[in-house]
Amino acid sequence: MDTSSPSTAQSTAGAPPAGLGLMARFGPGMLVAATGVGAGDLLTASLGGSAVGMSILWAAVVGAVLKGFLNEGIARWQLATGTTVLEGWARFGAWLRYAFFLYLLGWSFFTGGALISACGAAGDALWPLSEDPETSRRIWGVLHSLLGLGLVWAGGFRFFERLMAVCIGVMFVTVIVTAVASGPDWSAAARGLVIPKMPEGGTAWVLGLLGGVGGTVTVLSYGYWIRERGREGTGWLRTCQADLAVGYSLTALFGIAMVVIGSTVQLQGSGLRVAMLLAQRLGDVVGPLGYWLFLWGFWAAVFSSLLGVWEGIPYLFADFLRVHREEPVAKVPLRETREWRWYLVALAVVPLPLLWLPLQRAQLAYAVMGSLFMPLLAATLLWMNNRRDWVGGLRNGWLVNAALVATLLLFLGVGASEALDAVLKLMER
Repeated sequence: MDTSSPSTAQSTAGAPPAGLGLMARFGPGMLVAATGVGAGDLLTASLGGSAVGMSILWAAVVGAVLKGFLNEGIARWQLATGTTVLEGWARFGAWLRYAFFLYLLGWSFFTGGALISACGAAGDALWPLSEDPETSRRIWGVLHSLLGLGLVWAGGFRFFERLMAVCIGVMFVTVIVTAVASGPDWSAAARGLVIPKMPEGGTAWVLGLLGGVGGTVTVLSYGYWIRERGREGTGWLRTCQADLAVGYSLTALFGIAMVVIGSTVQLQGSGLRVAMLLAQRLGDVVGPLGYWLFLWGFWAAVFSSLLGVWEGIPYLFADFLRVHREEPVAKVPLRETREWRWYLVALAVVPLPLLWLPLQRAQLAYAVMGSLFMPLLAATLLWMNNRRDWVGGLRNGWLVNAALVATLLLFLGVGASEALDAVLKLMER
């Protein structure tokens, strides 16, 4: 491992510098957690709460914990080897690298389209720009995509952190306040948290919460964001573990709050229209405050996801090209390369035609693409982080291995279920 840089030498020898600020210590974990909390996760949680009540709250916690272990594995590999996960995958052969690249292109297109559509729906709910809801959604979608492009392009990483912190604050305050104001049965909530239970007819909702919370491909962004923060060397592992614990605790709280909110109203339907229906029902239960709080929280959740994807995913494209060319770690940060900027523009522009396609088709394609990634990541981290000749003293312990095995088995099941369900729905159309 190259220990020539000051940050690496210092952190390998001992603990990170004392007096780290809040964003320096916890920023990357909150970024990856906020990016992973999107419209689909929040709506799945609220629909699940409406359908089977708060007996599934435990699934939101377990799902966040498992995603936290996955991200810990990403940090463990990078801090131990000085290389990214993409570089680690290169050790398995070129086939994995090229397969992931093709997957990344498809995932980016469908995920970008789904995020743009979700932001359009959130904007239309807050301030319709046309009497035709579809026209308003498309206008807002284009505006959000281009605004995200401008903010990420011009703002720099520190500005991105501060902007995401504002979105996280809006998400946290509005969703938690709405959950409390909805007047749930707190004793039922306590039982749902501490007593794992599979309610009758609730298997699909439990799997949805376990698999949906916390993001998919976006978890790989964490490795690049900790590098932006100068975290290099084994001494930073405990900081990353604390960082991820905070980030995924917030993720679990969001999931819990949405299940609680959903449990207080009767919901039916699918797609992003459920968000508007949920806001209207909360307006009936809580009053106008509940209506507007939820809509602003929903907007903050989907826009922060868009910003996180626009910022984080271009690193993967730029890093793939660097690994493909067998170039060493560049002196110029990946964020400042032409490849990073090209992919950022492509993310914001290429998926825009999906705004003119049926929204449910875009969401179904997004679900299929997202379900395929997590088993691959869990399996490769199990292999990579148990090779002492690769990671040295940061080799996995039994607890981390057990969590990764559970994650692998879970996401194999969830991925197969989501892919089959999406294919069947597409065939019905």
